[in-house]
Amino acid sequence: MKLHFDVASCVRATSKFSQCTKCVDACPDAIQIVENLPSFALSTGVEAAACVGVCPTEAFALSDFSVTEFFFTFLESKVRLISAKINVPCISILSVEHLLSLALASDEPITIDLNGYEEGTHLFEQIENRIEEANFVLSSFCDKVLLTNHVEEETTDTKVSEEKTVSSRRDFLSAASVKGAIKHKKAFDDAVDAEELQHFEIDASVIAKIKDKHLPDKRKILFTTLKRAGVPDTFEVLPQEEVSFVSQKFVDDSCTNCQICYRICPTGALSSNGKFSLINFDAMLCVKCHLCHDVCEPNSIQLQSGFEIKEFFEPRQRTLATFNIKRCNECGNNFTYTGGEQACPRCLVEEEEAMFLHNNAKRMRGESSEP
Repeated sequence: MKLHFDVASCVRATSKFSQCTKCVDACPDAIQIVENLPSFALSTGVEAAACVGVCPTEAFALSDFSVTEFFFTFLESKVRLISAKINVPCISILSVEHLLSLALASDEPITIDLNGYEEGTHLFEQIENRIEEANFVLSSFCDKVLLTNHVEEETTDTKVSEEKTVSSRRDFLSAASVKGAIKHKKAFDDAVDAEELQHFEIDASVIAKIKDKHLPDKRKILFTTLKRAGVPDTFEVLPQEEVSFVSQKFVDDSCTNCQICYRICPTGALSSNGKFSLINFDAMLCVKCHLCHDVCEPNSIQLQSGFEIKEFFEPRQRTLATFNIKRCNECGNNFTYTGGEQACPRCLVEEEEAMFLHNNAKRMRGESSEP
């Protein structure tokens, strides 16, 4: 089981201005940034599972494990225990969205087995933080909760727990075999030196894929499972810093309508119309990759201080900014008009350059005519 990376799905491949380092922050010993892209040794495997769970665009995956397939297989089985000893290579491979979806889709409480993870380690803290965030979001609109178990010392209870784990593993594998839900992907070429650092490049095929807007499977799953949750009587607003996977935004008056934000958004959360006269935003399509913020030169795009849970149940597209679009008197192209001469910025620059050259020529003629 080895780490796989889809260059075209990575926000760092979309723009050199991207500051996303979530994969490196999750797996600092396994992943590094080389020439603006994540790089890792060919032998990298389960030890980097945390980067799979944290990547906002699902650019990372393990070669022999599909989180999407696990989601459906888990729900079809009788097992309600998620454990690295039973059904996942590592708990950290699950994102907050997966944890939310599992809790919402299950009629029975789900327990996450933290035995085997050393408390206080970077990996343990990541897993614990994701579970806490999922439970925090769940508490804002329903009474479901993800349970955990963590036994520091081996006791009789631990032995009983291990026996249950073995039984659960058999049940899970039996269900997986009957349903045929788990399918192995092709492994990396083992003939390549496993310790060699793997570099990734952006070629024409990658560029073509980058242009396609793609919503991660985990967000599609969350859309589906939210339909199972009853609509709450009141909608809470959660602090934006407490929610890692979705956001709400606003655009301030410094925006120049350069169009880069909605052109570069990997999921289509930001969009415009045919005349490019507005900026629309759909919060439930946002994966909080921060790319639009990174590329905005005047820093016009801002995060709202809170995320409204209402978006989960009544998602809607909001217009963040509108612009006065007029046709240039010089070239005939549409442009964002802010007053003054009705000419687009390109024509104004060309006119300014032409005037500079004209005045410079007059000055040179005047100098040459002097005795």
